[in-house]
Amino acid sequence: MAKSKNIDPKDKRLGQKLKRRYKVVLIDESSFEEKINFRVTRLGVIILTGSLIIVLIILTAYIIAFTSLREFIPGYTDTTLPKKIYDLQQKTDSLEREFKRKDLYILNLKRIIEGKDVFQEIPPPVQTDYNYDTISISHSAEDSVLRAEFEAQSKYNLHQGRNFNPEPVRFGNINFFPPLRGIITRGFDAGNNHFGIDIVANQNEAIKSVLDGTIIFSDWTLETGYIIGIQHQNNIISVYKHNSAILKQQGTFVKAGETISIVGESGELTTGPHLHFELWYNGNSVNPEEFIAF
Repeated sequence: MAKSKNIDPKDKRLGQKLKRRYKVVLIDESSFEEKINFRVTRLGVIILTGSLIIVLIILTAYIIAFTSLREFIPGYTDTTLPKKIYDLQQKTDSLEREFKRKDLYILNLKRIIEGKDVFQEIPPPVQTDYNYDTISISHSAEDSVLRAEFEAQSKYNLHQGRNFNPEPVRFGNINFFPPLRGIITRGFDAGNNHFGIDIVANQNEAIKSVLDGTIIFSDWTLETGYIIGIQHQNNIISVYKHNSAILKQQGTFVKAGETISIVGESGELTTGPHLHFELWYNGNSVNPEEFIAF
């Protein structure tokens, strides 16, 4: 006698729940009249829902694959784009051939006027070989003179020492902030066109503004490298040359003691890391050591 299979009571109850029938009734709220009724099971609802999901997936795939609506989906392009590109290439080739024919016609017309034979095709351009290794770049004497004239017209050079005023200058109660602490290796000598002092300090030392003012020049020149010129009150201008780096731009307002650049040795006239500092008053250069303790 065959033994019957043991069925788990839980599975039996689950199958009964899925197959249990339910009646869904739609009733008119005002008259309580039954309008629609139908019976469903949980298993039927699951099958119907799954079928709808599958149908939607198939419909979406069909739309993406075979209709023009896929152009509105990011990542898909116009289906006619390859054909448009091909047509444009054909038109471009046609225009190029037409231009070549016209160029050949004009070229042969010129050669006929000159009494020469005509070409059946446009000859290839003549290839010229250049030896770039033999090219040398050098500054001419005129270029050096032009550079010297241009740098002589710098904004901060209010005069060149011809009308130096030997009279003592008094700034009243103005207290100057020292631009740099260091050793003065060359002093003020207007007679030899040295309108400032040279201060030697440690490498990468910060240079500071002597007074409140506005930067009127902040750039690089061939002879003196990176330069900053500051316009102060009472017609005072301070100039800082041979900087390794400029930290402020033209038009910036700075306070006394504010860092404006870094000491360096830029420019052709430098002999080592130092600051060339100039002080100007009413268009005349003055000795900074008379007013600032370095």
